[in-house]
Amino acid sequence: MDVNPVLVEVERSGFVESRHRGAAIGLAADGGVAFRAGETGAPIFPRSANKPMQAVAILRGGLELGGELLALAAGSHSGEDFHVEGVEKILAGAGLGAGDLRCPESWPIDPAAQQEVARTGGGQSRLRMNCSGKHAAMLATCVTAGWPTDSYLDPGHPLQRIVREVVEELAGEPATAVGVDGCGAPLFAVSIAGVARAFRALVLAEPGTHERRVADAMRTHPQWTSGTRREERQLMDAVPGLLVKCGAEGVDAFAFADGRAGVVKIDDGAMRARTPVTVALLRALGVHDGTDRVALDELATVEVRGGDGVVGAIRPAPGVFDRTA
Repeated sequence: MDVNPVLVEVERSGFVESRHRGAAIGLAADGGVAFRAGETGAPIFPRSANKPMQAVAILRGGLELGGELLALAAGSHSGEDFHVEGVEKILAGAGLGAGDLRCPESWPIDPAAQQEVARTGGGQSRLRMNCSGKHAAMLATCVTAGWPTDSYLDPGHPLQRIVREVVEELAGEPATAVGVDGCGAPLFAVSIAGVARAFRALVLAEPGTHERRVADAMRTHPQWTSGTRREERQLMDAVPGLLVKCGAEGVDAFAFADGRAGVVKIDDGAMRARTPVTVALLRALGVHDGTDRVALDELATVEVRGGDGVVGAIRPAPGVFDRTA
């Protein structure tokens, strides 16, 4: 089996001490492949990059949700107070509560929120878990459609069958494996090329369609899909019209309103490598100049620290993103 190329280098004091291999694909506005590195046709678990497709499925299942709450259902929130209030609102609208959630208990992702919860005597909870917005929306969909709520995470449940149909439809390929995500929800394996096609389909859908409603909600309310201090929110703030969603194990997926799209998968799952590669791929697709430049420069590398100072950087491997497909 071919080995994927090195996409990221970790440099410390002028010495490259670590390397991350992976695959990346970039689609042009017309849907053709503009950039390719590594194996882009092999199946992966997109992890939370599946959430926008899962959000399309809840709308197809009959749930009336929009704006900030739809963005929350399609995102991986940071566990900040406004996220928790949004999850509670989705549940209350269906006559449900936190006890109905079947995602695991968790601390907030956001360090400041985590410290505040601990300072006030709180602990881990299902509401603070980053997938609770999705779970709340799935439960509310079941209530709306008259489906059982106690088995909503079963791959054979009517809702999860719709999720699989949406993923396969938007990706343009069948799911080759079914797994269990970290939150307990079913997970469907498709290629990174398929994920890129799916994100492209979201932004190119006609206004008012389920797909476009999800894309628009996420782009309008990026703090609800991630958090006030997350890189995804910073990327969407930096590049107007950009839709981006990360997934565990080193996945990033994005699309522009004009149809350009891309996906990154880091082989070893290192999340620290994800954003520098995403910025490099954005630039390979033509995002270079304009008001976004300074903000993208700040996200293009990750500092490597030694003692009290910066002694290196996590950066895209030289030359990889200079070539086209």
